Amino acid sequence: MASNQFILASPPTDAISALKFSPDPNSTRIAVSSWDKNVYIYELRDENGNVGEGKLIQKFEHRAPVLDVCFGATEDEIYTAGLDWDVRKIDVATSSQTVLSSHEAGVRSVVYSKEHQLVVSASWDSTLHVHRIDAPGSIPSIIPLPSKPFSMSLTATKLVIAMASRALHIYDLKALSLLTAQLDGTTPNKVEVEPWQRRESSLKFMTRCVACMPDDAGYASSSIEGRVAVEWFDPSAESQARKYAFKCHRQTADDVDVVYPVNTLSFHPVHGTFASGGGDGVVALWDGIAKRRIRQYQKYPSSVAAVDFSSNGKYLAIAVSPGFEDGKEDMVEGAVSIYVRELGETEAKGKGAK
Repeated sequence: MASNQFILASPPTDAISALKFSPDPNSTRIAVSSWDKNVYIYELRDENGNVGEGKLIQKFEHRAPVLDVCFGATEDEIYTAGLDWDVRKIDVATSSQTVLSSHEAGVRSVVYSKEHQLVVSASWDSTLHVHRIDAPGSIPSIIPLPSKPFSMSLTATKLVIAMASRALHIYDLKALSLLTAQLDGTTPNKVEVEPWQRRESSLKFMTRCVACMPDDAGYASSSIEGRVAVEWFDPSAESQARKYAFKCHRQTADDVDVVYPVNTLSFHPVHGTFASGGGDGVVALWDGIAKRRIRQYQKYPSSVAAVDFSSNGKYLAIAVSPGFEDGKEDMVEGAVSIYVRELGETEAKGKGAK
């Protein structure tokens, strides 16, 4: 079956910062955050259950640009982070917004751990806030970071934070959960927590994105300088010897190699392959184990800001919006768009997959 691709109606009016599918494998709901100060919820299915152009079902306004969004335990629960310094919980069914905590600078990333019922936010004030969702009204634990966070991702057991100065911290989520459970949750809790591992990025330039493998074995990270690194959690010398990095998202123009940032990464939940999206307007699929590119899609009109696979692996959503590499200060109407590809059965399978 060939890929079917369609564009979502009613896209954001400014650059897209994040895009996430619902965690429910049967769902076709997408949450999108934007610099236009809104979070958008789209439903891909129509009234007859057919997946098509989708429709905007809700929009939630914030006081400032929204930099990240994630779903919580259900598709009716989302968490947002942005330049208003707040971490918010939004109940989609009632349209109510609750501020979980406020940082002292813009909040770059927010993630939800269903295994530990934690929401973790990472801010440019160089702290993490760890919120216990099973204890509503409790004050979050505050964990200092050595530098500004750029990207964050988690598995069932690990939390990976990529920061300035090429620093990476990997935290054990069970340890974070136990720590927050021991604190009374009624007074500000600034706690020094030793990461499970401290690492230096394999990439020489600033990290743009980090994404964890669905099998909890490791992660991939990308840089502003057209490279992706693949690494494993296992600290053994044998496992660490497997890590590698490769060049991608480069275009030749007039015999010059033009290098673009790799803005976004997402792992396929079933096959364990991953997608990358770059400032060159290209999305590619990679087999990280076989170290091979599976396919590269046609060039999109401008920079790829975010990609995400649906929880059942049948769809790939691609957010396109002009980036710094496009040299455009003002957002032209129609420049921001969200494409959804319905994937063929073997489209995202690795080369060695049975």
